[in-house]
Amino acid sequence: MNYAESFEKIVAQQIARVSKMKETTDFINYQSLEKIKIGVIGGDGIGPAITAEAHRILETLLSDEVKAGKVEFRIIDGCTIENRAAAGKALPDDVLTAIKDCHVLLKGPTTTPRKGDQWANVESANVAMRKELDLFANVRPVKVPVLDIDWTFFRENTECLYALGSQGVNIDEDIAIDFRVITTPGTERIAKLAFDYARNNGKKRVTIVTKANVVKTTDGKFLDVCKRVALDYPEIETDDWYIDIMTAKLIDEKRRSQFQVMILPNLYGDILTDEAAEFQGGVGTAGSANLGKSYSMFEAIHGSAPRMVTEGRAIYADPCSVIRASAMLLSHIGFQTQSEKLFSAIEICTETEKKLIITGREDGATSQEFADYILDTVSKMA
Repeated sequence: MNYAESFEKIVAQQIARVSKMKETTDFINYQSLEKIKIGVIGGDGIGPAITAEAHRILETLLSDEVKAGKVEFRIIDGCTIENRAAAGKALPDDVLTAIKDCHVLLKGPTTTPRKGDQWANVESANVAMRKELDLFANVRPVKVPVLDIDWTFFRENTECLYALGSQGVNIDEDIAIDFRVITTPGTERIAKLAFDYARNNGKKRVTIVTKANVVKTTDGKFLDVCKRVALDYPEIETDDWYIDIMTAKLIDEKRRSQFQVMILPNLYGDILTDEAAEFQGGVGTAGSANLGKSYSMFEAIHGSAPRMVTEGRAIYADPCSVIRASAMLLSHIGFQTQSEKLFSAIEICTETEKKLIITGREDGATSQEFADYILDTVSKMA
């Protein structure tokens, strides 16, 4: 193998990607569309079960809009590990066509094969979707009022190690090399989105998270670019922390409540938001937005939990993560009243009343029962 040619190919791909990023486009205005098309992707494992409940809640909250023809739901069935492995692609062609014919997606967890699995070693469907739709911002809120926690993480979604995770090189039996990419325009747009969010939502502090003292080139660029963007927001306090100590400070009772908005490269954001979700009840409770200028996708942040399916426990899977994602979806496409009702209902059902408890087993509520509980709570709101 010519290693220089392999690296040249990667560099050429990234140069082309940067050129495309520099093309000026505005974010889509969903409310200006004649019809908002929402694609629903069940995914793998417990995904179809929990996503069906979130879909049912969305259909109920948007029933008037569906009847009026303003909103249309489309089921996209083909994004399963069986179909992806058979096609040898992270996203089969027909699935990608169906996805691109929608404006916004609600997505359940999908299985990503790893070495030694029964499936072909195709790329992550999530990573592929983020690349194809240029969903550059992964936004994950975590809010626990009783602990004075109100965090919003802006995780860059299309760069870092994940962007080139399937293009590593095995030099020989002793050496394996992966590649990491950070770009100026890629960092600028995630930083600007985070600072705009802070400004528009009354947040006073934005924290940049890297390991720039060791990973000097790529993390160094990420930190420098974020600091340059911060100059346009003088009213907002900006600081930076290294990822290792940041994981400690999130559990520091004296410091954690001081953090508000955080900007991170892809890998660090994935790790830190999973840790943060534990304060809220675990990764099964946290929703996630993947935002681009032309498309958006909302999903659960946890995996497909195939063991629950194997053990016959899929009906007891916690749907809260994808339901929270649904509330974020409603807000993003302009239905703020419905979004606020759903967020309030989730808080009542999981924090205040707790009439039903999800345990993942027979001693807890089923996904359907919990979704019914949330819908009943919404129906009682003015």
